[in-house]
Amino acid sequence: MNSLPKQVKIVEVGPRDGLQNEKESVPAEIKIELVNRLTSAGFRNIEAASFVSPKWVPQMATSKEVMAAIERKPGVIYSALTPNMQGFEAALAARADEVVIFGSASEAFSQKNINCSIAESIARFEGVAKAAKDNGLRLRGSISCAFGCPYQGDVPLDAVADVVGRMRDLGCDEIDIADTIGVATPRKTQAVMERATREFRLDGLSGHFHDTYGQALANIYASLEVGIAIYHSSVSGLGGCPYAKGATGNVATEDVLYLMQGLGIDTGIDLDIVVDAGQFISQFLGRKGASRAGNAIAAKRMS
Repeated sequence: MNSLPKQVKIVEVGPRDGLQNEKESVPAEIKIELVNRLTSAGFRNIEAASFVSPKWVPQMATSKEVMAAIERKPGVIYSALTPNMQGFEAALAARADEVVIFGSASEAFSQKNINCSIAESIARFEGVAKAAKDNGLRLRGSISCAFGCPYQGDVPLDAVADVVGRMRDLGCDEIDIADTIGVATPRKTQAVMERATREFRLDGLSGHFHDTYGQALANIYASLEVGIAIYHSSVSGLGGCPYAKGATGNVATEDVLYLMQGLGIDTGIDLDIVVDAGQFISQFLGRKGASRAGNAIAAKRMS
């Protein structure tokens, strides 16, 4: 067995990827409080905003306000999703440290979601990528449906590799390999990750797993065995999966931290503070959090 990484970077995506799926509007002050709590927990990278049309994603309409009011800590990367140049300009004005562009590894998904091919969708980001570099911002590329698609099913390894190569050529500093619908299993995960490492440096690849079928932690462990040392997760398991009714979304940060702790892998993050943040946002949303470790730790405190 390969030795596992000694250190792992956890990218907290709850404030953006998690909350954007919430039907009820979450006020800016709650989002600001959540980001501040996560900053104090020790995350080095927090996905805090999305500069997309409020018509598409109403929940992200307060992104400018959120980015203006969060308490920033030196050395922490606050990221924003930017679908076009208008979004990029807004992210730049909001002092984002990193902009995130996105494409799909599934041709069917690309056509159904944005009515264009994968190649066309990524070509549209050339301006954003250049502007990010010209302005000294980090550029991250996110590849959705890298393990499976709700429309075409299986996604060939070469299709994933092709998009990784295109993202690399745009100048991405980091590339996320995302299991958007949560269908991956460990062997498939290792095959996809190993293929991606042939197109991009290992230390710039990250795993973004959804827990729809309860496989996210197993897939993270499988990725650790390949040497992947960056993972995305969402506090309290925030976020749903729009393609699978009632499914949980992103893997819960508390569960990932509990796993890393057990493996002796350093994350630099205080699990107790994250549990508090998870309880805070779950209470606001009026439901129990989706993190098993978070709920167990919170219950133990009460006893």
